[in-house]
Amino acid sequence: METSEIQQAIEAAIPEAQVYLEGEGCNFSAIVISEEFQGLPLVKRQQKVLAPVTDWLASGALHAFSVKTYTSAEWENRQVAAAGGLVQIQV
Repeated sequence: METSEIQQAIEAAIPEAQVYLEGEGCNFSAIVISEEFQGLPLVKRQQKVLAPVTDWLASGALHAFSVKTYTSAEWENRQVAAAGGLVQIQV
């Protein structure tokens, strides 16, 4: 599988999503950021991301695919937390 194929499939299913992929061969992990996830439980979010790659998973072309989903606000909060809650200000 090519990263670009997976990315295009997810972006077509979830317009305006930010998609970050890592992996190679048949093993990938994805971080998908979209406002479409607002108010959805984790399972529904993951189903939205997995739907466009289901055929590849069924055929074995894509063997392992982990998914993390966030809204823009959740992603921003995660980045701040990862930075230790510090914000750098340049003057």
